[in-house]
Amino acid sequence: MSYQNQRIAYGETLVALGKENKDIVVLDADLGASTMGKMFEAAYPERHIEMGIAEANMTSVAAGLAQTGKIPFSNSFAVFSGGRAFDQIRQTIAIGRLDVKICGSSSGLSDFGDGATHQAVEDMAIMRAIPNMTVLCPADANETVEAVKAMVEMDGPCYIRLNRNDYPNVTEEGKRFTIGQPSVLREGTDVAVCATGYMVGLALQAAEALEGELSVKVIDVSTIKPMDPEVIRRAIGSCRAVVTAEDHSIVGGLGSAIAEALCEDPKPMAFVGIKDTFGCSGHTYQEVLAYHGLTAEKIVDAVRKLQRSY
Repeated sequence: MSYQNQRIAYGETLVALGKENKDIVVLDADLGASTMGKMFEAAYPERHIEMGIAEANMTSVAAGLAQTGKIPFSNSFAVFSGGRAFDQIRQTIAIGRLDVKICGSSSGLSDFGDGATHQAVEDMAIMRAIPNMTVLCPADANETVEAVKAMVEMDGPCYIRLNRNDYPNVTEEGKRFTIGQPSVLREGTDVAVCATGYMVGLALQAAEALEGELSVKVIDVSTIKPMDPEVIRRAIGSCRAVVTAEDHSIVGGLGSAIAEALCEDPKPMAFVGIKDTFGCSGHTYQEVLAYHGLTAEKIVDAVRKLQRSY
């Protein structure tokens, strides 16, 4: 099935995987109707645990379940699942390398109506700084389905970042997800745009807008960590400059990770992302994105500016 929403794709995939693997359990912090953990609850009520508004406790319980051989998925809004439970994630799950899967739902600016308190603009930075943690940010619903399958197959802590809103799929349905492997969605020779999450679609729009003027490669970087510098260099290839695009702070997120990967063989770079500020509320997701400069037009501007620098 071709979904148009990452949360629904996540919930349906957990249900399907739960039928095959009886060790999968799901925990929610009073947000199952939003994270779509409610789908798993409806299918397997004996393997769903409602923890109430208590992410820290939920994370500790997930750690305990992992030590009994279960594969717990711990769900909440990204701002709470990674922020409120940071100590439990670090001290118990990451240090112990426990097989706990953490879902950060409604990430970035996608919870447009609730404003700064509910918008996780720093979660990738937090999670990628934790040793032993794998960090995933799939581009769309199609990639979310395959990423969740990969999470179950891998052993160890993993964080997945999901968007709240409906938007078109830009990746191939059913394509196997390999953790650590970026995907080139559009070939190009001048500038490479490395994008993650919702911004992958905008990067493709920007490349289309620049066709005939500049040759833009678009790379879907759905694994923020681990990130192998050689793999990134191969994906970028002969492109002379790099733009990164993310619905996240430019401090510590995708842009920082790509810059770190390229530090031994640097290229001119530009960062399209949230400029070291909190989010804000708005009437629509698009309104909030535009306010923070997260648009296809801003990616076009960044590409053109870089092109003039080399």
